[in-house]
Amino acid sequence: MEFILLGFSDMPQLQWVLFGIFSFIYLTILMCNGIIILITRMDPVLQTPMYFFLSHFSFLEICYVTVTIPRMLRDLCTQKGTISLFACAAQMCFVLMLGGMEFLLLTVMAYDRYVAICNPLNYALIMNHKVCAQLVAASWISVIPVVIGQTYQIFSLPFCGSNRINHFFCDIPPVLKLVCGDAFVNKMAVHVAVVVFIVAPFLLIMVSYGKIISNIMRLTSARGRSKAFSTCSSHLIVVVLFYGTASITYLEPKPNQYEGMGKLLSLFYTILVPTLNPLIYTLRNKDITVALKKRLHKLLA
Repeated sequence: MEFILLGFSDMPQLQWVLFGIFSFIYLTILMCNGIIILITRMDPVLQTPMYFFLSHFSFLEICYVTVTIPRMLRDLCTQKGTISLFACAAQMCFVLMLGGMEFLLLTVMAYDRYVAICNPLNYALIMNHKVCAQLVAASWISVIPVVIGQTYQIFSLPFCGSNRINHFFCDIPPVLKLVCGDAFVNKMAVHVAVVVFIVAPFLLIMVSYGKIISNIMRLTSARGRSKAFSTCSSHLIVVVLFYGTASITYLEPKPNQYEGMGKLLSLFYTILVPTLNPLIYTLRNKDITVALKKRLHKLLA
């Protein structure tokens, strides 16, 4: 009726060091993404579809890390990783749901950049507020039933033998290793979901950016090309980081994947990438940096 998350129990001498590092990272993610949400909602200049999607993405990042990091911090503090079957299923469900939502939202953001650069005259008409809200809602509606169904399917299987999960949260690969009997159908279902929610969106993003780059190269003004590239580069960096690590984890062809590498990859896309996202978007985005400076000036004045 319960599992034991081993987490980083193989490094007992580093438990409090890791607790301090992950606590700092978690607070940084909350603060930076919270600032992005506030600044994009408060500043009139940032009331555009691009920043509408960015604020939703920042909200998802906060929810995404909150599902995993606080639980991991508790386990590091108490050095007890026991988790009930229901709590494990709930954690997996939310991780998959929020992760899948991020993949789809990154695709929507790529489409937004495609319309802005390749069809600028009709941009305001095509990407009006109603359409933006519908795209976000459609992403949620398409992800939720699939994730709930897949989580139910996995936790309906019989578990026997060891109840020790060599991971810091309930992820699909380590949980499936504890299943009795043949989990071939479930593994195939996972691969199908990966193709639908990771591979297909990634290909759509690449097609969008292929057309964007082609359109940018036709611009005669060097300044125009530079500005167009700068608005897309941040999003493209996040896409490569997030999609790359997640796809390696869930499309790993070897059934006995080195577990330490699995944890390392999971740390990358569940903690490191959400930490880098606000920095990538703020440091490479002049509109946000200008808005932040204005707000800080008003606060300090």
